[in-house]
Amino acid sequence: MYAMTVTIGPWRITGQHEIDSYVGRWVEQAVLLVNSLAVTTAHGRPTSPPRSGGQRLAAITAQLTAPVTLTAADADALAAVAVELHPMFGGVSHIHAVATQLNDLLTRYRAVPNLHGHPGRPPVLAFHRADATLVDAWVADMGTALAMVIGVGQSARLAVCQADKCSLVFFDTTRNASRRFCGLSCQNRAKASAYRARQAAR
Repeated sequence: MYAMTVTIGPWRITGQHEIDSYVGRWVEQAVLLVNSLAVTTAHGRPTSPPRSGGQRLAAITAQLTAPVTLTAADADALAAVAVELHPMFGGVSHIHAVATQLNDLLTRYRAVPNLHGHPGRPPVLAFHRADATLVDAWVADMGTALAMVIGVGQSARLAVCQADKCSLVFFDTTRNASRRFCGLSCQNRAKASAYRARQAAR
């Protein structure tokens, strides 16, 4: 019997590849859902989140790299969750409110650490019940991953694009948490805007 210490570094859990992979995978899943279903501005333009179950389902499946059996009703449920998750990105200034909201989400979706196993394969750690629906399992795992990032003082890595008229979110995995934009297009827009402002000031 011995105690094992898991060390969480500036942007990843060092020496624990499986846990790193778990956190990163489910935070990125949260990013995918928020950006697909809950943002109203992107890359300097207004955008309308999908409104029907079918549209939401198409938006989700278009982003997935592996086939998953989802229904339009599942997509509607995930859209409501995406709206809840959006404020958890860029929430450093109101982190206690974010923590309260996240705790409520984890309770409602019955997130619980447990081992899932299949015959002939070793059990793996998950944060949803073995009998959870796909939606409940996704939300429990996403919520736990976000809680793990926030719980080790790295909430600044759950970020919102700082470019004008862009509310896309991202998971900042840079070494010093210095990323400010969702992508190159918004970074270039911000640079051009700053240049024009300097020229006007002269």
